[in-house]
Amino acid sequence: MKDGQITRRRFLGSAAAVAAFTVVPRHVLGGANHVAPSDKLNIACIGVGGMGASDVGQFAGENIVALCDVDWRHAAGTFERFPEARKYRDFRKMLDAEDKNIDAVSVSTPDHIHAVASMAAMQRGKHVYCQKPLCHNVYEVRRLTMAAREHGVVTQMGTQLHATTEMKTMVEMIQSGLIGKVHKVDLWSGKNWGGGTRPTDTPPVPETLDWDLWLGPAAYRPYHPTYLPGNWRRWWDFGTGTLGDMGCHIIDPAWWALDLDAPATIEAQPGPFSDETYPTKTIITWEFPARGDRPAVTVRWFDGDNRPPRPDELEEGRNLPDQGGLYYGDKGTLLLPHGSRPELIPYSKMRGIKMPDPWIRRFKQGANGHYLEWVEACKGGPKPLSNFDYAGPLTEAILLGNIAAKAGRKIEWDSAAMKVTNMPEVNEHLRRRYRQGWTL
Repeated sequence: MKDGQITRRRFLGSAAAVAAFTVVPRHVLGGANHVAPSDKLNIACIGVGGMGASDVGQFAGENIVALCDVDWRHAAGTFERFPEARKYRDFRKMLDAEDKNIDAVSVSTPDHIHAVASMAAMQRGKHVYCQKPLCHNVYEVRRLTMAAREHGVVTQMGTQLHATTEMKTMVEMIQSGLIGKVHKVDLWSGKNWGGGTRPTDTPPVPETLDWDLWLGPAAYRPYHPTYLPGNWRRWWDFGTGTLGDMGCHIIDPAWWALDLDAPATIEAQPGPFSDETYPTKTIITWEFPARGDRPAVTVRWFDGDNRPPRPDELEEGRNLPDQGGLYYGDKGTLLLPHGSRPELIPYSKMRGIKMPDPWIRRFKQGANGHYLEWVEACKGGPKPLSNFDYAGPLTEAILLGNIAAKAGRKIEWDSAAMKVTNMPEVNEHLRRRYRQGWTL
């Protein structure tokens, strides 16, 4: 089946049903990129299986006009849920064919496709929602961040917890000075997206999968089911390891609460790894210089079976959660379990404490409000909190942790010049060479 034809042949069942479905382009209603608050966005979605299916579901109240996925078996559930949406395998063909029908695009592909898909959409003036991490490498992040400004589109990176009351409360606690000036942060995740051996057998490609499109800009290799649908995260060519996966969620509150900027140095202590896969465990240390009245901050990341030192303040017999963060200030220590409520430790310090008055906008929808933020902004509302101006520098700092693992020793970072200054040879890892036929 060719791109765009599955709607007629498989889901609508008749030409009359196709004729009945008419989308009025937004430019007819009020100018390019203009959407009245009462109108629905016309959204096209790239990558609609797995997490992509969840993302599309969050936008179901809008007009889902086109769906794109390279694996139509994996995407079948989403295709069936939105039978009127036209179906494609190649997002480039979709964007060309649907250009006048689309207001906004969501990108929920593996990491190595994020940049090329998001850039193609922004260059056409489409608003973009892109899953985390924003890109596969630092160069892509910098280009996308600049392109979002250049094209004046609304953007949001997929850090759903950024919209939750729990994270906003934590930010307010830190920024109100409840634990004083923070000088050290320990963050961790028990996940392990590393290790593995490249398969040597070459099973046939499933009929429903376009393997060449799945590879996109990555170097060619034979198909193998070990890479997809979800295991791609551990492979250097496709994913960004545990750090790229969970770091965007767990480092995000520290970045926001402490208003962090580019780190000065990054050092990694990785477990064994290869040119093919990420480490099975890592400790990363970022040093952020002092700014104004804010002290220098040391941020450490622990993943796999690594854990941060147990804080003296933690009650006897109590264990740290499997994922979360510890914030050390000169007046106290705050624990933020991943996805849960912030608290001072020991917990007895929470009794009778005066919490700061909330000043960050809340959503009744919790994490789902993260999607609503973007939709509202596309219709003229406030700028989303995880927009690319925010998410870009955050992602850069995270991905530099993987660069430090490659380097094998502490690297010094010049953000303005976008280069490692003490080990020039490491700069080759800041970007990748795209396969022929793919550009950013």
